Amino acid sequence: MKHPGRYPYAAGFTLLELMVAVAILGLIMVTLAGSFHAIAAGKTQAENRLAAEQQARSILWQISNEIRGAVATPNLPSHVLMIGRGQMQNNVPLDSLTMSTLDPGHRRSIEGFGPEDIVAYSASAGLGRRGQFSLARSQASGLSLSGLARNSSVVLTNSLLSLHFRYFDGNIWTESWNSQALPPGRQLPQAVSIDLAVASTGSPVRLSTVVTLPMAFAQW
Repeated sequence: MKHPGRYPYAAGFTLLELMVAVAILGLIMVTLAGSFHAIAAGKTQAENRLAAEQQARSILWQISNEIRGAVATPNLPSHVLMIGRGQMQNNVPLDSLTMSTLDPGHRRSIEGFGPEDIVAYSASAGLGRRGQFSLARSQASGLSLSGLARNSSVVLTNSLLSLHFRYFDGNIWTESWNSQALPPGRQLPQAVSIDLAVASTGSPVRLSTVVTLPMAFAQW
């Protein structure tokens, strides 16, 4: 029997049920947020890794081409120059290399440079994290002193971890090279090995290659 002036009893959720539902929804939202964060972090890490690999491969490709174009022509006047110095810093190799190259990708004849360029690679204390170094490439004309005044230097990376060159003279591999101290016909190595390491997300990017020098055989 209904009492006059009173509403019938309406079914609904209790406060405890609402609190449980809100707690479950909160857990779901936290799980989804964590998943989205993991996906975004993984995407960023993969992109950084890919960028580091592309940068390292580009540097290795450029150095290899210029070593391959090292100058030593027996029949025409040329500036034979290759000076490689093995150096260590913080127990890692940070070698330097200076050479005269005919690599066509870096000719500057249109700007007044001749076909031979003096190219140098050197590492120094970087602007990045501790243990990372800057790798700079400088370029100048190898045919005239006036060209040396127009030396251009570019930093290729601030995340260099190590750079190591070795030189094969036909018999043994050596850690350094000085063409100025060698007789004509022996001033260029027959091959140069390059080991390059660049910092990246996770493990470093490490690349290696061996470059043969065509003009080294023309010396003979």
